[in-house]
Order: sequence, then C-alpha cells, then structure tokens
Amino acid sequence: MSIKNWQVLVVEDEADSMELVQGLLEHHGIRTIGVTTGEDAVHALNDVTPTLVILDLALPGLDGWGVLKAIRSSKTLSHVPCVAITAFHTPELAEQAIAAGFSGYFAKPIDATSFVRELQSIVSD
Repeated sequence: MSIKNWQVLVVEDEADSMELVQGLLEHHGIRTIGVTTGEDAVHALNDVTPTLVILDLALPGLDGWGVLKAIRSSKTLSHVPCVAITAFHTPELAEQAIAAGFSGYFAKPIDATSFVRELQSIVSD
C-alpha cells in the first residue's frame, strides 16, 4: 500500500510532539487524525480503521498501554500496527512495549530522517 493511501491516528497530549509527528507524516503525503487523549483515541477508532496508530505511552487518563489493550482486544482493529513513542525512554521500556504488542517503539525526540521509513517497514510487515 502506498503511503499516500495511509491514514494514521496520532495520539499525543503534547502540542509540540503532535505538531512534529503530524508534520513529518503530512510532509510525505500521509493523512493524519490527531487526538490528545486515550479516551478520544478509542472514540475515533469507533469511526475509522487507520493504517497505523502512533501512541504516546504517557497520556493523562487512559494511557498508551490502555489504548493498545483496547485495540488488541478488538476483532476489527487487532491487526492494526501500533507504535509507541515516549520521552521516558529506557531499553527496558522498549522491550516491555514490544512484548505488550506494540509493532514499533520510538524514543523522543523522533529522528525526522528515518521515522517515516521505519514506519513503512512496520506497515509492510
């Protein structure tokens, strides 16, 4: 699938990070939907099945882990790749995220030169 046909749900509570992630994706012609809470993500997923979900792990209320659990337990969404992003990176956290069912993990700040290329690899798997 061409990235021009992607629709990515970005779940990020920090405005600067949201702007950066959406800007990188949109620069490559990828359509995005941005929400700032886990609860809003769950509501958005009732209306759309995205190509990919990018989840900040540290969200207020329902965090990225909780949104991942909701996605993985859904019959219609369980196949959607989910990528974790976090400012609180540790190697252990990266391992926990992959073990929990995330398809990828990125520490903030996001590396603009490789981010979309790595997402393409995740989506094509």
